[in-house]
Amino acid sequence: QVRLVESGGGLVQPGGSLRLSCAASGSIFRIGTMDWYRQAPGKQREKVATITSGGGTNYADSVKGRFTISRDNDKNTVYLQMNSLKPEDTAVYYCYARSLGSWGQGTQVTVSS
Repeated sequence: QVRLVESGGGLVQPGGSLRLSCAASGSIFRIGTMDWYRQAPGKQREKVATITSGGGTNYADSVKGRFTISRDNDKNTVYLQMNSLKPEDTAVYYCYARSLGSWGQGTQVTVSS
């Protein structure tokens, strides 16, 4: 079973940046499409970004132009570069492997002054 482990969350001021990582215990090339989701307190989990095995990407309108998803198949890692962070980006961020239906444990991102 492939495990997904997120890291890179933390507290950042509005306008700041963070880079999240999602490390898989197996080959992400074989896993295929990967997603980043987030869940804020009291809200439903929402999809933030998607990357296919071929590198195609898609973003939620709320993060388009600020967030960038990427993948390093050699390192079995998917990244989410988050720039120009806003307080409304505060949430627990999860990576998701579609073909496996597997979630990571999440990493907390807090944007506050």
